[in-house]
Amino acid sequence: MDPSYPREDYLPAPSHKREASPTVLGSPPPRDHLIWSIFNTIYMNFCCLGFVALAFSVKARDRKVAGAVEAAGRFSSKARCYNVLATAGSVVLPLLLAALVITGVIHLSKLAQESVGFFTYQFSPSDEADK
Repeated sequence: MDPSYPREDYLPAPSHKREASPTVLGSPPPRDHLIWSIFNTIYMNFCCLGFVALAFSVKARDRKVAGAVEAAGRFSSKARCYNVLATAGSVVLPLLLAALVITGVIHLSKLAQESVGFFTYQFSPSDEADK
């Protein structure tokens, strides 16, 4: 054995105590809304707003990783706005269209019932005798 290396008996014991790290009380990092943006891009891409939200979500995540919290917050806010618009446009507009179709069908059925009397006019026996 080479005497230049310290023996295991003489090595200092590793310290298992962890020093308390200073906690910084600040605002949490902004959310990037990436999952919501992916969902909107794939399933509910109303007027390409889901794709725009995805682009801002990726920018927010990149800025958050880089440490630029303010820029990440701005991009996160824009991503949330576009996600809300994409979700609302994809949910509200089809519901509105369905409501318009249903009310149109109801209106047309009432018109048809009123016009049935016009098309089922029967001549009275005195009208047939005149011929």
